[in-house]
Amino acid sequence: MTIALAERLQHTIRQDVQSMHAYAIQDSRGLIKLDAMENPFTLPPELQQELGQRLGRLAINRYPGPGHAQLMERLVAFAELPAGCKLTIGNGSDELIDILSVACNRPGATLLAPLPGFVMYEMSARLRGLAFVGVPLSADFALDEDAMLAAIAQHRPALTYIAYPNNPSANLFDDAVIDRLVAAVGAQQGLVVFDEAYQPFASRTRMASLAQHEHEHVLVLRTLSKFGLAGVRLGYLCGAAALIDEIDKVRPPYNVSVLNAEAALFALDHADEYARQAALLRQERERLQAALRALPGVRPFPSEANMILVRVPDSARAFAGMKARGVLVKHVAALHPLLGNCLRLTVGTPEENTAMFNALKASL
Repeated sequence: MTIALAERLQHTIRQDVQSMHAYAIQDSRGLIKLDAMENPFTLPPELQQELGQRLGRLAINRYPGPGHAQLMERLVAFAELPAGCKLTIGNGSDELIDILSVACNRPGATLLAPLPGFVMYEMSARLRGLAFVGVPLSADFALDEDAMLAAIAQHRPALTYIAYPNNPSANLFDDAVIDRLVAAVGAQQGLVVFDEAYQPFASRTRMASLAQHEHEHVLVLRTLSKFGLAGVRLGYLCGAAALIDEIDKVRPPYNVSVLNAEAALFALDHADEYARQAALLRQERERLQAALRALPGVRPFPSEANMILVRVPDSARAFAGMKARGVLVKHVAALHPLLGNCLRLTVGTPEENTAMFNALKASL
C-alpha cells in the first residue's frame, strides 16, 4: 500500500471499520473440514443431474421474477407458518440480520443478545449505528434471566436476538425463561428475533408461538444453510404479516438470484433426502457425544445442533494437533471468557467423525 492510499483510507473509511477485524474464514484445503457447521453430504448423482438441468433452463438474462413468489409460497408450507403470518427471503440469514438493523435504526436504538453468540448480531448493529448490549450466559451456557431482564429494562432494546439453538454452545434455552423475556421485550415495545439456523437438528422450535396474539412482536429467522444449502445462501424471516411488510421495504430488489431461488425450490422438492441426511447427523451427534464423554479431561456440552462444544485441558494444543492430523475444527476459546479452552466440532459423515475423534484423542 502506498503512503498516498493509506492517507486516503484514513480520510474516507470510518475509523470503527478500520479498527475491526474481517469475519475469519479458515483455509481448509487438504483438511477434513469440520469448522463451519455445514452439511457434509453431497447430492446423489441423479439429483445432481436434475439440479443441473433445472438451473440450465433458467432465464439468467432476466431479473428474478415469479420464482421468488413461488419460493416464498413453498417456504410458508415447509415451515408450517401460522395463519396471519408472512415471510421474506434474504441472501442468507446474514442479510436478513442486516435488514433488521436498518429497519430498526431509530435514534438511540439498541440491539441486545446473549453472549457468547453469533458474531453477526453485534457486527451488524455496530456497522448500522445501533448500540449493542451483550449479556453473558451462565457458566453452563443457560440464559441469565435476571441479567437479561435488567438489561431489557435499562436499555429498552429495539431488537433482542435469541439463537435457538445457540451458536457456539449448541444448546436450547429454557422456554419458561424465554417466555418471560419475550413478555418483557414486548412491554418495552421492542422486537424479539429467534434465530433458528440449526432447526433441522433441534427438538423444539418457536415457530408455533407466532400464532399467539401476545407474540406479534416475535420473529423467527431461519436459513437453508444447515438444511444442506450453505453454498446457495438462502434465509427467510417469519412473523406477523404487518411486521414483515414493513421490514420487507428495506430488502434490496432482486436480492436473491434466480439460481439461488431455483436451487432452494429443488431442495424443497427433495426435502425427504435432506431430512434423511439430518436424521443421520443427529445419530452421529449422539455417537460423538458418547465417545467424547469417555475421554479423560474432555467435557462435551449438550447439543441440539449439528455441532458440539467441547472443553479440553489445552484447546490451543488440541486444535493445532488436530490440524496437523488433517482435521480442521473451530478454536473458539478467544471469542469469550466463558469459552476458555473450548473447541467447536461440526458433526460430519460417520467417517469424518471417526477421524475427528481419533485426531482429538491423539492431540490431548
